Amino acid sequence: MIALSDEQQAIVDAPLAPLAVVACAGSGKTHTAVHRLLEIRRRLGDGRGRVALLSFSNVAVKTFRDTYHPLAQTLPQGAARHRVEIDTLDGFITTNLLRPHAPRTMGCNRTPFLILGTEPFLQNKDFQFWAQPATGAAFPVPRSDIGDVIANFRAGAAQFEYRKHKALVPINNGPTVVARLGKIGGYTHSLGQYWALRTLQCQPLILAALARRYPHILIDESQDIGTLHQAILTQLAAAGSQISLIGDPHQGIYDFAGADGHYLARYHHQAGVLAYPLTRNFRSVPSIVTLANALSERNDTADRAAPGLPNGGYFIGYKKTERDKVIVAFQAAVISAGLSLARSAILCRGRAMADSVAGTDAPMGQGLVKLFALAAVLRDRRQDYLAAFIAVAGCVVGLLKNPPDGLLASISQPARFPEARPLRREIWKFARDPDTGLPGTSLLADTQWHPLLTTRVKALLQRLQKEFGLVPADHLGNKLAKTELPHAPLMSVPDLATEPQEVLRVDTVHKVKGEGLDALLYLVEKGHAEALLSGVDTELGRIGYVAMTRARNLAWVGVPANALSVLRPALIVRGFVEVGAT
Repeated sequence: MIALSDEQQAIVDAPLAPLAVVACAGSGKTHTAVHRLLEIRRRLGDGRGRVALLSFSNVAVKTFRDTYHPLAQTLPQGAARHRVEIDTLDGFITTNLLRPHAPRTMGCNRTPFLILGTEPFLQNKDFQFWAQPATGAAFPVPRSDIGDVIANFRAGAAQFEYRKHKALVPINNGPTVVARLGKIGGYTHSLGQYWALRTLQCQPLILAALARRYPHILIDESQDIGTLHQAILTQLAAAGSQISLIGDPHQGIYDFAGADGHYLARYHHQAGVLAYPLTRNFRSVPSIVTLANALSERNDTADRAAPGLPNGGYFIGYKKTERDKVIVAFQAAVISAGLSLARSAILCRGRAMADSVAGTDAPMGQGLVKLFALAAVLRDRRQDYLAAFIAVAGCVVGLLKNPPDGLLASISQPARFPEARPLRREIWKFARDPDTGLPGTSLLADTQWHPLLTTRVKALLQRLQKEFGLVPADHLGNKLAKTELPHAPLMSVPDLATEPQEVLRVDTVHKVKGEGLDALLYLVEKGHAEALLSGVDTELGRIGYVAMTRARNLAWVGVPANALSVLRPALIVRGFVEVGAT
């Protein structure tokens, strides 16, 4: 899709005012947002203000940048084409508020750093959060779960809760512990948003300067804006920034942060905000667009024509013990439809089911050895080298004596910490190479894999000490014990008759939001299927909608066999066809 549609062109040509763009799935939101950014920059001429285009994933940001820079060459010389900022919303907050200005509000004398939950200083009781359920005694939040301490902004005040089993449990000492962490410069992703808001509230001169610097801010995937983001944007808008939102309210699937799509859906009611629609789906075949309309009660149109090969939405029953048979059938359907397995995926509602399907749910071993084993399985079974690298990086940090604050974040976030590239390269080499680094999963875990792991990890730590001054912890043998490793390979050889032969991507729906897939298999429990069929009024229903609308050509839903007779009529009414039906 190169030329802009009439709806897209109307958005690009709209007055320089705040916009609320409510779009359907696959409607070219990215394409539209970049062209709107270009047009705003052109109209501002050599004005010193910057235009920000923000989203919620690094993948989207890369796409924005790759699209904008060639287009920017068409701008006149005086249009200050470089005065744009393309980043994630949290990256924008970190760059413009957290690092330069939040220390004054936090009460620390250093640049704030991201906490990931493995830092030794979290063992200090002063940094212990306590969750207080409605009934029963308070309990400590595990240090490793600090990323699940969620800050929200409701009724004009900050609230802190622990996200546990998809529920939010109030924290009874939230402000106290958050303030203590702030004094040493520590924050999590959620607490970073809290400190950014506090900085704007406590430093009005910074707020005014930021609004002058960014007179126009466009936010893609705006259904993901949570309560703290809303409060920050409200402050900026009141100070003079024009905030434009673009997204699909039916794809708001982060209820725990208040990101349920309602803010975007209601934004056009605010004074001065202009409403625009995007109703043409460029991604999916007509049968999938019809299915999406039935689920969301929209009336969008498909740009594509129906292909001659099998396409659309299908359902199939499965037994948990025989999931591989369904996956094999799905692979065969993808191939027969002329689609790419590499651009297809198996999707699940939650991480536990995704790990079970991928075979990474029960790594062997204990402690850091268990995490090394998980990294090996991620690499060898799923070819997920990035996840394996992050797991190995966490292990390495856990094997150091007094690692620097924020070390794991600097290793795992190359865009934010380019100075850590040499260290990152060493760990990458170890994580990806089974011959010289992290041993392969076909080895016997206790007698072959573990001795190699121990020897190679110690050699890696020696190199890191020599080259980067990172000192290994004491008693490495205890930390690398082979407890609970069996006399068997970490990963068995697939059964050639019944197991899938080509590795399909297995992920959660949340991880593929914003993507397009040739084909997908959405494996659900009965409750997930019922929510999908009930529409988009609940988060679980919206998750199902997001899953279905990722598909370009083929969308399968795998439902439990023991619920198939109950679900079949509703599936057919919604537009799904049973696999194998004539």
